[in-house]
Amino acid sequence: MLRRVALFAAVVALAVFGASNVRASEKPVTAHPSQRVLKDIVIWLSTNFDLPRILIHPNIEIVPRAEIEALRYKGFLWLAPHDIAVESQRGPLGAREVVAVYDDAMKTIYLPEGWTGTTPAEQSVLVHEMVHHLQTLGKLKYDCPPAREQLAYAAQDQWLRLSGLNLTDEFEIDAFTLAISTHCIY
Repeated sequence: MLRRVALFAAVVALAVFGASNVRASEKPVTAHPSQRVLKDIVIWLSTNFDLPRILIHPNIEIVPRAEIEALRYKGFLWLAPHDIAVESQRGPLGAREVVAVYDDAMKTIYLPEGWTGTTPAEQSVLVHEMVHHLQTLGKLKYDCPPAREQLAYAAQDQWLRLSGLNLTDEFEIDAFTLAISTHCIY
C-alpha cells in the first residue's frame, strides 16, 4: 500500500512539475504529459489491474474540444475511437461532453486544449485513456466495445479514490450509468 501511495505521489508531482505550459498569451494553458508520467501510469495500471506492462507510449495530441467530439463520432458508432472519459456537464438530451478519446489505429490519445494534468480528475482522464492504449498494445479482446470500458472506468475510479474522489462526484458517472455504458446490449 505504501508503495502505491508513493507511486501515486510521484506521478502527481511529475504531472504538476513536469508540465510544460505555453505562454500566457496563448490561452488556454495546456500541458503535455511527460514520458515519465506515462511510464509511471503504465506501471501503476499493470500493478493494480490485469493489464500488460508495455512501455511503448501513445502519441498525445492536444486538440480543440470540437475535434474530440468529431473523433468520437468518426465512422460508425462501434468503429469510432474508444472511449471516452466524460465531464459532468451535460449537453442536449443529457448527452455527456467528451473529454478525451483514444484512437486504436493511430495509437493516439486526444486530450482537450486546456488539459494540464494538475488535478486528480484530469489525471484520471489520462489514466482512463492509457487503459485503452494498453488494451490495444496487449491485443486484449472484448465481446463488444463497451465491455472494454469496464476496466478503464474501474482504473479511473481507483485513481480518483487515491485522492478521496470518485467518478460520481467528479464526472456524474454513477453505477447505473456505468452499467449501461460498459455492457454489451446485443
